[in-house]
Amino acid sequence: MSRTIETVTVVGAGYMGGGIAQIFANAGIRTTIVDTTPEATQAGLERLLREAAEFEADGLYEPGSTERIRANLTAADSLEEAVADVDLIEEAVFERADVKHDVLARISAAARPDAIIGTNTSTIPVHVLVPAVQGPERFLTVHFSNPAPFIPGVELVAGEATTAEVVEAIKALLVRIGREGAQVADTPGMVLNRLQYALLKEATAVVEEGVATVEDVDTIVRTTFGFRLGFFGPFAIADQAGLDVYANGYTTLGEAYGERLGTPSLISDAVAAGRHGAKNGKGLTGDFDEETKAELIAYRNRAYKRMGDLLSDLGPAPKRTPPA
Repeated sequence: MSRTIETVTVVGAGYMGGGIAQIFANAGIRTTIVDTTPEATQAGLERLLREAAEFEADGLYEPGSTERIRANLTAADSLEEAVADVDLIEEAVFERADVKHDVLARISAAARPDAIIGTNTSTIPVHVLVPAVQGPERFLTVHFSNPAPFIPGVELVAGEATTAEVVEAIKALLVRIGREGAQVADTPGMVLNRLQYALLKEATAVVEEGVATVEDVDTIVRTTFGFRLGFFGPFAIADQAGLDVYANGYTTLGEAYGERLGTPSLISDAVAAGRHGAKNGKGLTGDFDEETKAELIAYRNRAYKRMGDLLSDLGPAPKRTPPA
């Protein structure tokens, strides 16, 4: 049987937890927040309502959002009170396993036996946290990204005991709140931060080697492949550029930097099998007939043009003072 989530508690009313609570409340879902003390929770509620009004005034939230959030968002005096009778509890406390263990143990002891428990961890595997949870079949990672009100993607990670019914209930909830979920395996860093941290690590190597400055690296990323990433993932971008082109590029990089930038088997195997991407209609993301390829190129061109227009309209980000 399918489950419908109608009530939510977010444990942790800080920046991430508060943003997640705003999302649920703005979608018309009755939402409770709770933090370390009643005073901290009330301060969090007041901040969230103030921020919602600012977002609405700036056109970031649609008209009426602040009142909808106000009508659906409440503060609880204690964690036990907050989680006692809701369908979903989302833990969003400090990113440290021991802290999350303590909070998850309290949540699972006080929640209904059938309540779903999610964690907003960004790097810690489910199997590290699940020992703290009573009823592991109802536990999973539901990882929102910063800033939660404006980033649509959510990582989902099921544990060995998590039931398919629980996963499907969360996926259905994400659709209702206008988010896009992607389920990944239970590994450290999952996908988002494994990729994000890998990019930052290579970027720091570029700076440390004197290849480019911090500012120039950021300029290159945001004005080239970063420009594309709002519309296409890395595999879709590779299909458009040509997998054979990537394979040749990796040959050069592998010779210079060793195995860490050598040709991935997924790429070399695809090229060996005659899959060169959109250019010959066979890529990693699927097959392309001529009509689909033309539609893809037209969409890509419109998307990039509109991205350029948006950036021009917004202007440059506020300048920071360079470190001394």
